Amino acid sequence: MANIDQLLAIMDRLRDPQRGCPWDRQQTHASLVPYLLEEAYETAETIEQQDWDHLPDELGDLLFQIVFHARLGKEAGRFDFDTVVTRICDKLVRRHPHVFADTRFDSIAEQTADWEARKQAEREAKAGGRTGVLEGVSTALPALTRAEKLQRRAARVGFDWPEAHGVLDKIREETDELATEMAQGGSRERLAGEVGDLLFSVVNLARHLGVDAESALREANRRFERRFAAMETRLAERGGITAADPAAMDAAWEAVKRGEREDAQPEDANEHE
Repeated sequence: MANIDQLLAIMDRLRDPQRGCPWDRQQTHASLVPYLLEEAYETAETIEQQDWDHLPDELGDLLFQIVFHARLGKEAGRFDFDTVVTRICDKLVRRHPHVFADTRFDSIAEQTADWEARKQAEREAKAGGRTGVLEGVSTALPALTRAEKLQRRAARVGFDWPEAHGVLDKIREETDELATEMAQGGSRERLAGEVGDLLFSVVNLARHLGVDAESALREANRRFERRFAAMETRLAERGGITAADPAAMDAAWEAVKRGEREDAQPEDANEHE
């Protein structure tokens, strides 16, 4: 049966200076970053699609990236795979005193507060002193995800809207400011700034509603792709999308949306009318 030792042995062979794979031998931590991100996103997409048959394959690809980085660390004399495993085991035990020690929490909120306090202490220990509330949020995160993390950090110290309706008002304010900038012929930089403020506020609303903004936008992208393809199919009967004017495209688009709503209706929806 395959196990982690076999995977580590395969990695050793791939990196072997004489018998290894030329492509694998030339990789570095930096060159592997795009592949690490790609595998993480493909894993996330597989989960969102509930494609459980292929999830082990995607998790395996992701695990291989971790093993690859561990191998590079070992070659440089910095760390190895055992170091990676030891660090995460120590961290999990340290951050779960209610499971591995005698600590008791009266609520999930109390547990979460303790979790965040421990993470903050770890960040300060790593930095060698006190750090700011927003320090340590990775700049490599997708922008929507990073915006939400920054907002959550700020919310922990009370810098937050008390409820979602206040955020909705803020979105209207940001929309008005963007409209004013557009009317005044604002520069690209100023328009980008206003758009950025609007997007940040939308993420804030999603957070207050318990919606993951990154996942919501990915789903909106898929919905747009599906509807656009259906619109193309409808317009193909009348010369194709390139021959259609805006009115025809809009009509086909609305027809697709109506069809989706009708398909979503329960079969017995009309029985009680």
